Amino acid sequence: MRLPVLFILITIVIDSMGIGLIMPVMPDLIRELNGGSLGNAAIWGGILTTAFAVMQFLFGPTVGNLSDWYGRRPILLVTLVVMAADYLVMAVAGTIWLLFVGRIVAGITAATHSAASAYMADISKPEEKAANFGLIGAAFGVGFVLGPMIGGLLGTFGTRAPFYAAAALAILNAGFGYFILPETVTDRIRRRFEWRRANPLGAFRHVGSLPGFAPLLVMLFLAGIAFFVYPAVWAFFGQERFGWGPGLIGLSLGAYGIGTIFAQGVLIRPILKRFGEYRTVLIGLTIDIIAFASFAFVSNGYMAIALAVFASMGSIMGPALQAILSRAADDNQQGELQGTMAAINALATIVAPLIMTSIFAYFTAADAWLYLPGAPFLLSALLALGGVALFVSSSTARNAT
Repeated sequence: MRLPVLFILITIVIDSMGIGLIMPVMPDLIRELNGGSLGNAAIWGGILTTAFAVMQFLFGPTVGNLSDWYGRRPILLVTLVVMAADYLVMAVAGTIWLLFVGRIVAGITAATHSAASAYMADISKPEEKAANFGLIGAAFGVGFVLGPMIGGLLGTFGTRAPFYAAAALAILNAGFGYFILPETVTDRIRRRFEWRRANPLGAFRHVGSLPGFAPLLVMLFLAGIAFFVYPAVWAFFGQERFGWGPGLIGLSLGAYGIGTIFAQGVLIRPILKRFGEYRTVLIGLTIDIIAFASFAFVSNGYMAIALAVFASMGSIMGPALQAILSRAADDNQQGELQGTMAAINALATIVAPLIMTSIFAYFTAADAWLYLPGAPFLLSALLALGGVALFVSSSTARNAT
C-alpha cells in the first residue's frame, strides 16, 4: 500500500499548498482586477478567505459522507480534476467576482481532506492510526512551508503563474491516483448517503451522539480557535512586539512548520509507543498551554522563534485525538467522522480571526488600559486549558490507551 499512501500524502500537501501558493500574489492580483488601495485589497482578501473557509465548513461532511457511499477513490479523483479546472479558471479570471466564485469552488474541493483521512483510516490497523494520521499532519506541514515559498518564487513570473502551477499539481496527482489507487470501501462498510447526515448540523448531531464524542468535538473546536492565533495575528504580533519585517516573520513561521513536520512525521511514533494515545493528547495540550502563555509575555524576538519550535511539538495532540475518535467510530462512519472534524476546523477558521484580531487591536490601541500585544495568546492558553477539562471528561478518551 505504499503508492496509495504516497498519493494520499501528496493530496494533503496540494490541499495545504493551495492556500499558501497563491497568497503572495493575492494583493497584487486583487488590485489588478478591482483597482483601489491596498486596504481595499485586504478587505477583498478577507472576503475570499472567509468564502473558502465557509465552503469547507459546509461541504466537509458532504464529501466525507459521499466517500462512505460511492467510495474514496472516485471522490478523491473527481475533486482533484475539478480543483485543477478551478485553478485554471482563476488563472484567467478577468473580474474579482469570477475570482470569488473560484475561491468558493476551491473551498469545496479542498474538503477532500476528509476523504483522504478516511482512506488512511481504512488502510490502517487500529494501533497504526495515530502514527498514520501523524503522516497526514506532517504532509499538511510540508504544504504549509512550501506553499508560500513556491508561490513567492512563481509570483516573479506574474500574478497568474501560481494558479497554473496549482492546476498542474492537481491534475498530475489525479493521473497518478487513477493508476495506483485501489478502492477501500467494500460492501461490508458501505453506507447509503443521507442528506440529513451530510449537512454540518446533521453531522454534528449524529457524530456528537456517539458515546463520549460530544466533549471531544467541542474540544476540537476550542483547539482550532486556539491554534488559529498563529495565522491570525502572528505577523502583526511580530511587527508590534519585536519590529520584525517580512523576512523574520516568514522565518519564524517556517520554523513552526518544520517543527510540525518533525513532530507529526517522526516524533509521534516513539511518543505513542511510550505513552499511548490518551497521554499523548494531554502532553500535546500541555505544550500548547505553556507555549501560548509564554508568547503572551516574551520580550525577545529570538526567544519567540525558539518558542515557535517548541510550540510546534504540541501538534502531536491532533493525530492522537483523531486516532481515538477513528477507533471509536464504526468502519462505515469514517468518512462522516473525518468530514465532521474538517467542518469543525473550518468553523474555527471562520470564527478565530475575528476574535484574535479584535483582542490584538484592543490591547495595542493607544488608549488601551493595558498594553499587551500577546493578549490573544492568553486566550488561546485558556481555550487549551478548557480542552484538557473536556478531554478528561470524555468516556471515549478515558477508554483509549
